[in-house]
Amino acid sequence: MCSKLICVSNHALCGADFIRRIGDIIDAGIPVILREKDLTEREYYKLLCEIDRGDIVAHSFVRAARDFGCEKIHLPLPLLETADISGFAEVGASTHSVREAIRARELGATYITAGHVFATDCKKGLAPRGTGLLTAIKNEVDIPVYALGGISPENAQEALYAGADGVCVMSGFMQCVDISQYTEGYRRILKK
Repeated sequence: MCSKLICVSNHALCGADFIRRIGDIIDAGIPVILREKDLTEREYYKLLCEIDRGDIVAHSFVRAARDFGCEKIHLPLPLLETADISGFAEVGASTHSVREAIRARELGATYITAGHVFATDCKKGLAPRGTGLLTAIKNEVDIPVYALGGISPENAQEALYAGADGVCVMSGFMQCVDISQYTEGYRRILKK
């Protein structure tokens, strides 16, 4: 990934205007990891067809991604262990420790997400791993690392200072009112 800011989708946080919102995010030049894990593979493929544009990174459903023609896939580490990732230009993996980051790299990941870094409602009750996780992972792998979990305009720079190559945002993108205003706040911070 070459962007410092990535959207991770969650239609449950967005509501009825999900397809339009994803389109707006893509139109703003933000890559989207389409992480709709509660769908069946068939439903996921249909969703890809409804969106049908832009910088979409498929998530979890390798066959649907291939059938649709996605060049990028993002997988939880257990799926990466068994998936055939040949033919994908970019392969991301979700990691939560240095050991997992090293393993993802060994399995062919071209970038990883690491988290959850800060407290987040998506992981209520689980203590965040902190920015030290980012620093430790960057010391061990030679691929881009994206901070995930509780990222906001107020703490994104802290993740970059710790070594992250960029940040992933879910709730903010899924719940914001004005995509262009929201992304501008991040772009000012991520340029530093």
